[in-house]
Amino acid sequence: MDSTRMMLQSPAVAIVGRHNSGKTTLVEKIIAELTARGLDVGSVKHHGHSGFDIDIPGKDSWRHRQAGATEVVISSPGQIATIRTFDGEAECNEIVHRMPGHDLVVVEGYRKSGLPTIEVMRAGNPHDEQVAETFLAAARAGEPLTEDFVQAARAARLGAPEEAPAPGSAVHPGKMPTSATVAVATDIPAAIEAAQLYDIPSFDLNDTQELCDFLQERFTRHRVSVVIQAGGESSRMGRSKATVPFCGRPLIMRLVERLSPVADELIITTNEPENLEFLHSVYPERGIRLVRDVRDERGALPGMLTAFQAATFPFVAVVACDMVFASPRLVSAEAFELCQTRADVVVPVNKHGFEPMHAVYRRKTCLDAVEKMLEQGEKRVQSFYPLVKVCEFPQKRVLDAEPRGRCFVNVNTPEELRAMEHAILHGSDDD
Repeated sequence: MDSTRMMLQSPAVAIVGRHNSGKTTLVEKIIAELTARGLDVGSVKHHGHSGFDIDIPGKDSWRHRQAGATEVVISSPGQIATIRTFDGEAECNEIVHRMPGHDLVVVEGYRKSGLPTIEVMRAGNPHDEQVAETFLAAARAGEPLTEDFVQAARAARLGAPEEAPAPGSAVHPGKMPTSATVAVATDIPAAIEAAQLYDIPSFDLNDTQELCDFLQERFTRHRVSVVIQAGGESSRMGRSKATVPFCGRPLIMRLVERLSPVADELIITTNEPENLEFLHSVYPERGIRLVRDVRDERGALPGMLTAFQAATFPFVAVVACDMVFASPRLVSAEAFELCQTRADVVVPVNKHGFEPMHAVYRRKTCLDAVEKMLEQGEKRVQSFYPLVKVCEFPQKRVLDAEPRGRCFVNVNTPEELRAMEHAILHGSDDD
């Protein structure tokens, strides 16, 4: 794996089911198919008993590796295969957090992890068929897909309705579909009908390609075009901010180096591309694209139009070139949130309001919205926000990604630039 991707948070999905449902076989097929599509896949295997063996031919972990997973983690009560020792059992979210840089982590088991889950039910397995009937009965009765209903349905099926929990009471969720279930992989007609009633997609156990299409669209890491907006001459700076000397080099070089690790494509928008041509020789391996502003007019919104038109990938991170502490980790966290929430914009928000120049956007919907607002004469970035789905990224989440919280600091005048440079060079504000 490219070391520059190690700061990228990995999305994850859990494949869950009962004993002998065929989970491991399905996980193998998913890993092999997604790997064949050029994706980087990690996997986590939940082992239900204390103690396990690793990399023994025929064992599940060995089968995951043979299928093509680039990283395999096996967890059980008391141990995790890196190997680390725990009191109790490792949390799945912690395991996935320690597996950055993958396009997707496929987790086998960990039903109660909080991850989106794909429920596996196989015909011929009595436990699966029983669950499918309970699932269908609840669906036909219009019960909500929550942890409580499965317990009530199970108690009623066993002829002991008095054991059904009161609504909202704490219950053991059991090995049943829940509100975390995002899809069902099955060949049981009752489970297919129940999934349809709950408006949950269902996939044939043998149709791995269709299931992987779903995973790739909904859960794999989306490629990100990082756009550094360099503009041109700044009236307050007295010259172009991109080429102003900062710590002995043009400021734009600092931004390129900070943001490259999270850029599947790196674009610099400017009205003076000829002055930034030197970046191609300094960073030949990074394939930097210099794009001239499409409109010869000032304003942040026209700059957004250039960014969205130039971007190749569906997610676009836009960062101003004067943000000297621009954070690749924040960009990664914002892109992950955009995928999870299916929003059009993930924008940091603090006591000063939105920070639109360190945000991630969904290219297609935002491009359409920007064009509409430009036609109305708008120049402000936030003018198009009411036309799209905006997900606010609060200050706490920003600090989780970038604990020092300096990512929105920008420099507008020579005095601010020199003060920031002095602080960095003399260690009073460690970089």
